[in-house]
Amino acid sequence: MRAVRLTTMLLAMLTVVALGATGAEATHSKEYPKKHKIFYHLNEAGHAKAIAVLTNIQNHVDTVGWQNIEALELVVHGPALKTFLAKDLDPEVRGKLEKLMAGGLKIDACQITLKRQKVELRELLEGLTAVPSGVARVMELQELGYAYVKP
Repeated sequence: MRAVRLTTMLLAMLTVVALGATGAEATHSKEYPKKHKIFYHLNEAGHAKAIAVLTNIQNHVDTVGWQNIEALELVVHGPALKTFLAKDLDPEVRGKLEKLMAGGLKIDACQITLKRQKVELRELLEGLTAVPSGVARVMELQELGYAYVKP
């Protein structure tokens, strides 16, 4: 009796998995009804990490399309902030940032980090917006229903 019950449960689970696999395919065509609110979180230093995150953001935009994005932000704080110093900005990072910002990406720079690193907002790439706290901004965006991505 126990073997029959386990077999029945296993068949039921396999059926659910099989049905779910066919119905779970997501599409982000132009007809996709939901506008996305997304933010990416970057607090790790280095051009390679910034390029990886910006590439993820561009891939995201390429997949869902700007027309399906209500809001897209990048929250930057901690060691990552110095990566965005205008005078030292890696050309590949600059190009990716400028393209994404032209499309609508908003970049938040943590004022606490700016103060601790003795950096002025004007020293960063033009277009970054100062927020009182990067960590608090992460919390606020989550509370506002934004999808959180930390590559």
